[in-house]
Amino acid sequence: MFIAHFGVGFGAKSIAPKVSLGTLFLAAQFIDLLWPTLLLLGLEQVRIVPGATVVTPLVFDNYPISHSLLAVIGWAVLLGAIHYGLKRDTRNATILGLLVLSHWLLDLMVHQPDLPLYPGSTIFAGLNVWSSLSLTLLLEGSIFAIGVWLYARSTTATDAAGRWGLHGLVAFLLLIYAANLFGAPPPNEAAIAWAGHAQWLLVLWGYWIDGHRHAKH
Repeated sequence: MFIAHFGVGFGAKSIAPKVSLGTLFLAAQFIDLLWPTLLLLGLEQVRIVPGATVVTPLVFDNYPISHSLLAVIGWAVLLGAIHYGLKRDTRNATILGLLVLSHWLLDLMVHQPDLPLYPGSTIFAGLNVWSSLSLTLLLEGSIFAIGVWLYARSTTATDAAGRWGLHGLVAFLLLIYAANLFGAPPPNEAAIAWAGHAQWLLVLWGYWIDGHRHAKH
């Protein structure tokens, strides 16, 4: 899952208008921002198996630090606590923590049963929506569309950069998603990790856009 996580980040602006879109992206995509570093360090593992699912060729062999339910709850508490320490805002800190947790819940819907409940768990969860391309597109596309609509509805551009920057980001996310779905499999695991790190640029894009838009309430 990719654009749905960003869709949740977009949509959260409607209930957390004082939080930058970049921060909302950071929370909603946090464990996938952490995962590439763990791959490069050899602490988590993934394999490329073309045809593993109809949506992705990736087989997630081991990722308990970033993607086990218990670890994700810990990351959610940590990110929320950091925000509270900086802003003293319990409500927004809670929203950010829930955004981190939302990532695991959305992954639960699409992944094969490969999500551990805790590090060392022998029980793995996953509803395997990735077995159906049409269902995956419906699920992710709907979440993304609703999220972008909520963001556009709850903010307004202060200049052309705020207006066209948003259009550009939405188009770019859709382009990346299409490339992931229909492009060639990545050449190796290192390429996956470095491409994953590039998502930080999307977080920065979110901060930049929010600097050219303001919340309506």
